[in-house]
Amino acid sequence: KRVMGEDSEGIRYNLNGLTTIMTIGLQGSGKTTAIGKLGVYIRKTEKKNVLFIAADVYRPAAIEQLKIIGKQVGVEVFEKGLIDAKVIVKEGLEYAKSHSFDVVIIDTAGRLHIDEKMMQELIDVKAIAKPNEILLTVDAMTGQDAANICKSFHDQLNATGAILTKLDGDTRGGAALSIKEVSGIPIKFASNGEQMDTFEVFHPERMASRILGMGDVLTLIEKATESIDETEAMGMMEKLMSDTFNYNDLLKQFKMIKKMGSVSKIMGFIPGMGQLKNAASQVDDKQFEQMSVLIHSMTEAERKDPKLVDMSSKRRDRIARGSGMRVADLNRLRQALETQKKMMKKMMSMDEKELEGLSKNPSKMMQPTKQKKGKGKGKGQFRIR
Repeated sequence: KRVMGEDSEGIRYNLNGLTTIMTIGLQGSGKTTAIGKLGVYIRKTEKKNVLFIAADVYRPAAIEQLKIIGKQVGVEVFEKGLIDAKVIVKEGLEYAKSHSFDVVIIDTAGRLHIDEKMMQELIDVKAIAKPNEILLTVDAMTGQDAANICKSFHDQLNATGAILTKLDGDTRGGAALSIKEVSGIPIKFASNGEQMDTFEVFHPERMASRILGMGDVLTLIEKATESIDETEAMGMMEKLMSDTFNYNDLLKQFKMIKKMGSVSKIMGFIPGMGQLKNAASQVDDKQFEQMSVLIHSMTEAERKDPKLVDMSSKRRDRIARGSGMRVADLNRLRQALETQKKMMKKMMSMDEKELEGLSKNPSKMMQPTKQKKGKGKGKGQFRIR
């Protein structure tokens, strides 16, 4: 967590007048798409009127892409074709001020690699725009190179933050580990899917938990409240906090997850589900349905009382055969259920101070509970059946 930064950081808005955000990044880093998502995020969370300025004058396709995205999300795009980027930015800012826009997001030219000409143009644009924020888009799939790219940009432009893109890949956000430490740039946002609403404030402590496979309950709950009505969300929380959490409840959770987007992405947020994700490698909706089939292969009594399945190998064999899956698959499902129950029990036993600490560092949920002397063989280890 300390390597990635201590706390989440958002946009620094100009309290009086126009807020200007300049975006920079290598070609293929997902910069233009990230601009669209950032625009949606600002409009949704801050209720501000946003304007995009198309200043990537070296790729006509980039201007067209921004116009398409702008139309898709309902944000106006200021563009003047392939003239000097500095002129476009100057005129775009004048247009924004005269038309009462609150926030301007500038799309600058990307390159296949960092070069002197590219940097000079960005320096010139920065001098004209005087941006409140300079956000660097970084492809999470680039791994360790991401940190070095950030440092190169930061040395020349003094970037204020990074947007980590393509976090829905297999990297699980590993690039995040070194960006802040090597470059000094805080990661402000994470983009993790194709849809325009798959964009969130970057929380270092939650990403640490996700990278370590510990899940991210807080982000899951946030996504639930965004995608599911309040009554359903509250019902899910009550069940999660209940010691009677069973396979029927888990099945409801699966259905809720499907409403929230990519199955493999959401599974990474849930404690205990990481192993199922790894076992399936590339979890798609079909494989996710197979997990539901396992539950549907149980009797109603077994779904309501997981102990019936735990205590009978004959029941486990029957359920596996009925679902067309292996007993090992059923055991992973049992383990996921048990892990959630254990973690929720631990949360319920915490006092107010501990819960406050948990909100800042969800990985504490995975720390072993100390056993009394003479009880048990392990040193506070979690034991899953």
